[in-house]
Amino acid sequence: MSTIAKVVVENATLHFDKLFSYLVPEGIPVSAGCRVTVPFGAGNRTRFGLVMELGEEDGGAKLKTIASLVDKEPLLNAEMLALVRYLKETTFCGYYDAVRTLLPPGIGVELKYTYELGEPVPEGEELPGDVRQVVDYLSGRGKPVREETMLAALGLAADAPVLRFLCENGTLIKSQEIRQRILDEKLVMVRLADGISELSDITGVKITAKQKAVVELLSRVGQASLKEVCYFAAVGKTVPDRLEKAGILHYFTREIYRNPYANRHAREDSNSIVLADEQEAAFESLCALADQDSPAAALLYGVTGSGKTEVFLRTIRHVLERGRGVIVMVPEISLTPQTIDRFHRYFGSQIAVLHSGLTMSERMDEWKRIKKGGARIVVGTRSAVFAPLDDIGLIVMDEEQESTYKSEQSPRYHARDVARVRVAYHKALLLLASATPSVESYYRARQEKYHLLTLKNRYGKANLPDVTILDMSTQALNASSASLSQELIEQLQSNLDHHEQSILLLNRRGYNTLVKCAVCSTVAQCPHCSVALTYHSANGHLMCHYCGYVARADEVCPTCGSKLLRFSGAGTQKVEQELRELFPDARILRMDMDTTMARFSHEKYFADFSAGKYDMIIGTQMVAKGLDFPNVTLVGVLSADASLYAQDYRSYERAFSLFTQVVGRSGRAEKAGRAYIQTFTPENTVISLAAAQDYDSFFAQEIESRRIHLYPPFCDMVGVGFSGLVNAQVRDAAQCFVAKFAELAGGEYPDLPLRVLGPCESQINRVAGKYRWRMAVKCSYNARFRTLLWRVVEWYYAQNAQKDVSVFIDPKYENSI
Repeated sequence: MSTIAKVVVENATLHFDKLFSYLVPEGIPVSAGCRVTVPFGAGNRTRFGLVMELGEEDGGAKLKTIASLVDKEPLLNAEMLALVRYLKETTFCGYYDAVRTLLPPGIGVELKYTYELGEPVPEGEELPGDVRQVVDYLSGRGKPVREETMLAALGLAADAPVLRFLCENGTLIKSQEIRQRILDEKLVMVRLADGISELSDITGVKITAKQKAVVELLSRVGQASLKEVCYFAAVGKTVPDRLEKAGILHYFTREIYRNPYANRHAREDSNSIVLADEQEAAFESLCALADQDSPAAALLYGVTGSGKTEVFLRTIRHVLERGRGVIVMVPEISLTPQTIDRFHRYFGSQIAVLHSGLTMSERMDEWKRIKKGGARIVVGTRSAVFAPLDDIGLIVMDEEQESTYKSEQSPRYHARDVARVRVAYHKALLLLASATPSVESYYRARQEKYHLLTLKNRYGKANLPDVTILDMSTQALNASSASLSQELIEQLQSNLDHHEQSILLLNRRGYNTLVKCAVCSTVAQCPHCSVALTYHSANGHLMCHYCGYVARADEVCPTCGSKLLRFSGAGTQKVEQELRELFPDARILRMDMDTTMARFSHEKYFADFSAGKYDMIIGTQMVAKGLDFPNVTLVGVLSADASLYAQDYRSYERAFSLFTQVVGRSGRAEKAGRAYIQTFTPENTVISLAAAQDYDSFFAQEIESRRIHLYPPFCDMVGVGFSGLVNAQVRDAAQCFVAKFAELAGGEYPDLPLRVLGPCESQINRVAGKYRWRMAVKCSYNARFRTLLWRVVEWYYAQNAQKDVSVFIDPKYENSI
């Protein structure tokens, strides 16, 4: 009997993505969960794979043999291998896409090939020209030559017949080596070369306009990261690369420590946290659920500032005392600084951190530390749900309603669903926490599928803020600010006079959100996407927020040739400028994606704001949730209407959550708080309910609408997306897919309750040069429905006519279509 390994192979198309059987060579200690290299396909090209399971073979089948073992010990245990299968089945991804999701990016490896001469060629023997070329190139070299080096020098392809011929007759020896990918341990910095301090110092070299922009930027700031240079000069990386090659710029690296949170020790005992009566009751209920020998789920629903964090800090301590591990998830990086600092205060070095703000090497080190038992609490964003803890007792999802817990790339999983699978495996407790729970979660709690724990009052002496709704349609045309009402301006001045802090929310970055020709009204659009370009004053260019396209702001109109442009719509950059003009002595901080590109920028800015170094923040939604600043007594919501009217059945839910959360940042300590919501539709009930912090009334209104129109939680919504370079081909592919789906569903699955919507163009029809169409299915997302969908997907990929149009499945679709 021979040992066989069931292997999943990287880069296999979805149509051929399955478990492949390979013989295990004697003497190689292959285990399930290890990576291997295997010959694959008709050409036996070497590929990476992962062993999913081992078995025995009686010798009847002719199988290929595993080429080499990459990992001495398994990277994935039985639970993680089960998660790979779960992601494959439920999110319609490839097996290896799921494997990559579970592993840290820094742990990747790559294959490198080398060539050297084997059997010596007799002197004087006549050889064909291409053979002689290869032999002469390798002769006299003391060591093997890398494949890419030799191919480039000789102008050959990797599958050139001459190479195959020479390897088969022994003249060439081709070897492979497995190497760890280069880790991102250094931050690349840029400065002007010695002797150059301004543009006039450059002589004898002709430089382009873009290169001049880079030089002028560095002459002002001295030095900056390469990423910052590219953004603020609005250039690609090749521009500073050419300047560096010409000796005008100098690249250097700044050391990045592999564990940025090292040497943080516990400073307080979490048992010292004093809980109010309703917090104590919630804590005791959670301890009882965590102690039972079966999986459980609870929803901790409390108003903003009610002390939910204190409750689960105490619960975490209880779980740790039982010797079990904990995963705590926050929805985005901006919320990690305060969360991590608080956890380190109570738990010190027991904390491991996983989020995309760390370098690949740091994430890999943290992952290894967790896997080896060096950390018992994992704090991070969505991907932390896959942390390799052995014995999980508790998984916490803070702000559980946030859409960032859903992955928009393959595999399209929701962290809440993965968390349910993991707590079932470990017989643990899943704790969802929010002041504005998702409609589905609150509905499940009302149906007693989750244990509902409620905190109705703010912690300590804090009270909910007074909220005022401002009707912007009544503002005077000659107002001192286009973005801020006169009443909000007066309140900001009052806060400055009383040395109190303010937060302003505007969920649009950039300076102007719309630029169009003043003569013919043609809108400046991205040539690769169906969206308008946004003007950024920080770099003086128009930018696409979808594909990153950059254009000059002074280019002529492509329709009429006019240079007259009209700028309208306000982003965070414009409001920041208005604030500086209105309050010249105020210390103003802008926080959006443009100002938080640097590592740990969120942490630095929030620490500075907490320390009183700024008087007010203007920012996008990263300033709206989960933050606790005792001196913030004023919150302003600008352009509230932009969040209300999206083509999305969750638009009201998201808007209510955003308004409620940001209003809740005010008055969280002893000082009274107030909030102002600016809108052109003050009669909208979502705004008035958010102002009243009345989630129960909002839920009653929203759940009835969902019931009438049949949206989740009364059904599941599954989306099917199509994308390709030619719009007509994408349309035809979508129609072809729907026709096959209808044929199979009507013929073999008539028992399934289905409503098919579409196909139609996506709301943004073109992104990064690819056209997009979509369809949606209202269904019950069970195993039988997934079988139907898998059959259609496999049929689709077997059709050569559709090879230029890709398809993806979104099991948590949210558009109304």
